[in-house]
Amino acid sequence: MIRTSVRHKQLHGIILRTSVLFLLLFGSMAWAAGAQPPRILVISAFDGELNKFLGETQITQTNVIHGRQSYVGTLAGQPVVLALSGINMVNAAITAQSLFDTYNIRLVVFSGIAGGVNPSLHIGDVTVCAQWGSYQEQAFARASGNGWDAGFHKGNFPNFGMMFPHDTSVVSPGAKPGEIEKRFWFPVDTEALETARVVASKVTLAACAADGSCLDYKPVIVIGGNGVSGPTFVDNAEYRAYVWETFHADALDSETAAVAIAAYVNQIPYIAFRSLSDLAGGGSGKNKIRIFGSLAAENSARVVIAFLGALPAPADADAEKK
Repeated sequence: MIRTSVRHKQLHGIILRTSVLFLLLFGSMAWAAGAQPPRILVISAFDGELNKFLGETQITQTNVIHGRQSYVGTLAGQPVVLALSGINMVNAAITAQSLFDTYNIRLVVFSGIAGGVNPSLHIGDVTVCAQWGSYQEQAFARASGNGWDAGFHKGNFPNFGMMFPHDTSVVSPGAKPGEIEKRFWFPVDTEALETARVVASKVTLAACAADGSCLDYKPVIVIGGNGVSGPTFVDNAEYRAYVWETFHADALDSETAAVAIAAYVNQIPYIAFRSLSDLAGGGSGKNKIRIFGSLAAENSARVVIAFLGALPAPADADAEKK
């Protein structure tokens, strides 16, 4: 009887510990699967772009996900997650997906600087494009006589020398296994774009950088149009002219389209605010990004904060405490 009692106690202890572990695991999985309050992801490529938001956010939690730090809190009355994507398309895509897998994201907001492409826009202006495309998804064609032979890689856009842009291959939401869609443009959320349009007239943009360098005009906010992203830093007048003529892009950068594609696959709305730090080779003299990069980041952040403040208040006012 003594041996039986001991064995029963041991068995009971094992069952109890197993049950507790199961409940903890199940509870953790349920939380990760969507029990979290919905939040807006505010993402930027590098520190100088994100710092403005960090100073304005009531941060309640920090997490490190795959080596990148994210900040949970409240900004302009909205529950948010702030994070750096890192520079370039691959970093942006990887970071976006890891954040989507970790948090309950209801809207993605990208904020940062960009190169200006539209000849009518200037440094310091803020673009809020209606759609973004990955313009350096392209084939390098072989020389053929006096031209180029891109073969079956030839897309719907004109080429720049040997470079032939084409659509991005992507898995559509709800697609069957192995089913691939090819598309170039990834539209931003229409409601978010309309909210940006409403707040555009209410934001005063900076015209002077912290070091005293000033623009001789008032920057403006441009709603709509196209934006393009690729892994190349562009500082070339001829290529800039080609990008304008081919894609009618207001701005170009190295991250937004990657985040747009990730958002599309995960069925998460997104919008991007990009302020022009330079003219991608279209200006006179040297590139101005080192002079006006901080001013551009400031202007983008100002519009984003006004945008967040104009969004409807979250249903759960205490969401940021959870």
